[in-house]
Amino acid sequence: MESLSGFAVFVQVAETRSFVAAGRLLGVSASAIGKRVARLEERLGVRLFHRSTRSITLTSEGVMFLERSRRVLAEIEAAEQELTLSTGAPRGRLRVSLPLVSSLILPVLADFMQQYPEVELDLDFTDRSVDVIEEGFDAVVRTGDLSDSRLSARTLGTSRVLLAGSPDYFSRYGVPQKPADLAAHRCLHYRYPNSGKLEIWPLRQQPSEPQITLPVSMICNNIETRVCFAQRGLGIACLPSFAAAEGIASGKLRTVLDEYVDRTVVFRVLWPSSRHWTPKLRVFIDFLVERVFARADG
Repeated sequence: MESLSGFAVFVQVAETRSFVAAGRLLGVSASAIGKRVARLEERLGVRLFHRSTRSITLTSEGVMFLERSRRVLAEIEAAEQELTLSTGAPRGRLRVSLPLVSSLILPVLADFMQQYPEVELDLDFTDRSVDVIEEGFDAVVRTGDLSDSRLSARTLGTSRVLLAGSPDYFSRYGVPQKPADLAAHRCLHYRYPNSGKLEIWPLRQQPSEPQITLPVSMICNNIETRVCFAQRGLGIACLPSFAAAEGIASGKLRTVLDEYVDRTVVFRVLWPSSRHWTPKLRVFIDFLVERVFARADG
């Protein structure tokens, strides 16, 4: 700590060009400042100041040391600010990108806003694959594997994929008993916004079986539309289990071909690894991890 104090004294003298002025700012005598600078010069083995009765100026070594000293003190100040922030109350703007799964996320976000009213949520709902760092997001919620080494991640939970339609639909069109039967059904599809391709339904088939070409009755880019249309008897939709749970519980939906559907979706919250762990980001991530799938499973 003596060394750090010496840095601070040296910078203050270099900026004021006066032992008296530096002492006044630091609350000590000019002689104490002079002794501290002398000890620093003795330890470094160089002369930092040219002294005369009228002025104090930096030597060439002093100019170089001043730049380094300012950098050291700035790093210490930044570290102190981060520690202060880490123990402070969560507040400020938090920019978050979320997938178009409002039934899963919105109730949790509403609870978060009630519990942390000083955190300003700036929410962007999209299934587009955003660049978290380049686009300035504090956090994003996404499915799939983590492929960006610049990001940190925590798992929110998993959701099975299933095929579902309404009892009324199946009474009119019949219940498919094997994947090939879907060729005679109305299928409600999802289009990926990045590639423009249709989602491939995860149907388990024998290698010897021909690839199924599914009919297309409707295409959209969100979950809510497919859930609504399936409940209204307009076709069969491929859905994550959390999205179909309410419809299944109420009897508006029933699943089919469960033994042939083979996919589990992993939801994660991601954030830039380089970003310091602010209170607002910490409580937001903890809140999502604790509640998103607890609510979905409950």
